[in-house]
Amino acid sequence: WDMNRVLVGSVSKLEFLKFDDTDAKTVFWHSSAHMLGEALEHSFGSKLTIGPPLSGGFYYDCYMGEGNFNLKEEDYKVVEAEVSKITKQKQKFERLVLTKEEGLELFASNPFKLSIFNTKVGDGERTTVYRCGDLIDLCRGPHVQHTGKVKAFACSRHSATCWLGETSNDSLQRMYGISFPDKKMLKVWKENQEKAKERDHRRIANAQQLVMFHELSPGSAFWLPHGTRIYQKLMNYIRDHYWKRGYDEIITPNIYNLDLWHQSGHALHYKDAMFCFPVENQEFALKPMNCPGHCLMFANSIRSYRDLPMRFADFGVLHRNELSGALTGLTRVRRFQQDDAHIYCREDQIESEVLGSLEFMKEVYTHFGMTYKLELSTRPKKALGEIDMWNKAEKALANAMNEFAGVGNWKVNPEDGAFYGPKIDIKVMDAMERIHQCATIQLDFQLPIRFNLQYSTGSKVKGEEFTRPVMVHRAMLGSVERMFAVLCEHYGGKWPLWLSPRQFMIVPIHADYNGYCEKVRKVLHDAKFYVDVDLSKEKFNKKVRSAQIMQYNFQLVIGEAETTNETVNIRTRDNKIEGEVKLSDLVAKFAALRDEFK
Repeated sequence: WDMNRVLVGSVSKLEFLKFDDTDAKTVFWHSSAHMLGEALEHSFGSKLTIGPPLSGGFYYDCYMGEGNFNLKEEDYKVVEAEVSKITKQKQKFERLVLTKEEGLELFASNPFKLSIFNTKVGDGERTTVYRCGDLIDLCRGPHVQHTGKVKAFACSRHSATCWLGETSNDSLQRMYGISFPDKKMLKVWKENQEKAKERDHRRIANAQQLVMFHELSPGSAFWLPHGTRIYQKLMNYIRDHYWKRGYDEIITPNIYNLDLWHQSGHALHYKDAMFCFPVENQEFALKPMNCPGHCLMFANSIRSYRDLPMRFADFGVLHRNELSGALTGLTRVRRFQQDDAHIYCREDQIESEVLGSLEFMKEVYTHFGMTYKLELSTRPKKALGEIDMWNKAEKALANAMNEFAGVGNWKVNPEDGAFYGPKIDIKVMDAMERIHQCATIQLDFQLPIRFNLQYSTGSKVKGEEFTRPVMVHRAMLGSVERMFAVLCEHYGGKWPLWLSPRQFMIVPIHADYNGYCEKVRKVLHDAKFYVDVDLSKEKFNKKVRSAQIMQYNFQLVIGEAETTNETVNIRTRDNKIEGEVKLSDLVAKFAALRDEFK
């Protein structure tokens, strides 16, 4: 509710929010987005489209004209200077109510706003706009009192996009921004951004020779040998959990007839994000997700209640046709793999299966050294399925979360579930205290209906011989590519021993000891450690420093004493000298660290 707006009717609760409250930040950044839009209009004559607040700032999409003018980093200062003027003017945010006809007349020169008006506002209806300065924008509000409340503003990045996300529509430019009520807060934010740049997975992956990209396959990573080591380790780590937790790994096709996606419902809403192509006069597509294929496998045989739960796990390669301007390192790609699994269970097994998935998630993120928060997203207004089933499912999820985390240690997101079932949102925090949503647990009532999935109940009662399973979508890592990026930045490129692609570098003090170095290398290699030997002619200190820069966890220094005593002298990548260890004890020492996920 706007501070300047008169309260209407009786008020049972009145609460004043400060900037550190999530809802207050949303309003503050929403107002800042309007200021950004006004600045873009003033600076470039842009036609504005949409400008929402985000969890960490805001953006505005704008049409830059027929010449396809693209925003550049040099434009940031221009926009920031214009916003500074807007701030100093202390322009009031004024709420105005319009009829649809008045709105269409007001925005006659902006086809994008006209499209929104025609889509969102019915004939004979009224809607609201907000005015600040000479900007009038379609908006429900609320807003801060005036632009002077925004004391600090910065453009953070930009990208290309398309109107409504459709590649066939007009190309747009997206400008992101951040703002605060205090300049000191912006200074802290910029300092954190610089730290984040140092940890940027793209910089680290390039420096450590882990991943490369090529213009001939945009949005698809080329995993170099050392990057592949981490990628495979993450998947094998999850596979070890599958073995312990009763999952069956399966392999499914990459290419399906589009009829599958019509049956699943994805073609209606998702086709533009799929790679489609003709095959013998029929339309096929690369799969963007695994779930429909898993449904075909479940439906392939007659299932009994005794067979459930069935847990299908699939690392199949997925493709999604992301816009080229949206591709960002490993966090937004076109080709990726997920630790994707679908559990088919009875209604009475929902709680135990969800609890098992939560315990799985806890172990994974504990090993990664990350914390998490849980949220239950409940039935949305446009949900499909019977309310009674939704209520039972939400209760089962709540019971599982109470048993797992304790009553009061999770929150509810009302009406934020998927249309096909409630879900648990798992938000993990990295070393920079940034929030990532990688793991997910979702119930699905709709795909079992669309694919006519059923199992024998064992009942002799007519009409009750068969019933539908409940489907649980779950992932612990989510996209392996994205998790790789998250972990890369979480560790700052200093991979723990168990994940590290470069675990040991053996450094001889002199070439006379090269023979013993090879013996040590073989012992470690046979124990399945990644180990290299620096036999170059560089000086000793240069060899050690080079190994530390490349983030080898340990350097094993070998000289005359170590060769004579059959030992190694251990030095860490942080240049801490741990001293001599017998070769016979070396494997056991580091195997223990590896097994403890250190």
